[in-house]
Amino acid sequence: MSSWCCRHDDGVGGVRTPTPPRGAVRILLADDQRLVRESLSTLVGLLGGIELVATASDGEEAVALALVHRPDVVLMDLRMPRMDGITATQCLHEQIPEVRVIALTTFADDESVLGALRAGARGYLTKDAGAEDIRAAILAVAAGEATLDPAVQHHVVAALAADGAAGEGSCAEVPDLPDGLTPREAEVLELIAEGLSNSEIAQRLVVSPTTVKSHINHLFAKAGLRDRAQAVGYAYRVGLATPPG
Repeated sequence: MSSWCCRHDDGVGGVRTPTPPRGAVRILLADDQRLVRESLSTLVGLLGGIELVATASDGEEAVALALVHRPDVVLMDLRMPRMDGITATQCLHEQIPEVRVIALTTFADDESVLGALRAGARGYLTKDAGAEDIRAAILAVAAGEATLDPAVQHHVVAALAADGAAGEGSCAEVPDLPDGLTPREAEVLELIAEGLSNSEIAQRLVVSPTTVKSHINHLFAKAGLRDRAQAVGYAYRVGLATPPG
């Protein structure tokens, strides 16, 4: 993956490169998957001019550790238990605005990137990014700039044109949904109850069918559902959809 970084002309025909804070850029990494967290920790630890100060396994822990360590940049997974990365990003933006967040996710077309940017994230990386891409993104964001993979730019534009996505939560009040469902998973469940197929849901939410399938797998696992018929009944039972008639 090749990251795109905002740069400004230096006024003499050259391009100004990001100037990070003096000393090593201090990083906090948040990801709920242990293998991913350890792999990224090892990679970040090998990057020159960058110091990993802490790791977190969910959004709540990320916010708590950021309050203690005051990192320059947080690499924030977007899909984590207890508090997702978007809500955690918003909490950090409200409580420690000087801490900058780079959103991490698996899919380049993940619709959550828009929510993360709205919550205050300054950049976006997929988890398969190379060492140089990660280093460039960290240094750019630490220097007050922004970084966004070109692969997701079309997705952001499309989502904005469709009037954006619904808010993914706030620091002050996390939506009270059954079985730990995220707002997006609840929205997908509502559309299943309306009888929409995966492709139709993807078109409605301006995401890929792969992302929709991921949401469905997650909500099925959380609610203990086996198929779409059970999902519809569950949606009616918990009040996320209204039976016809």
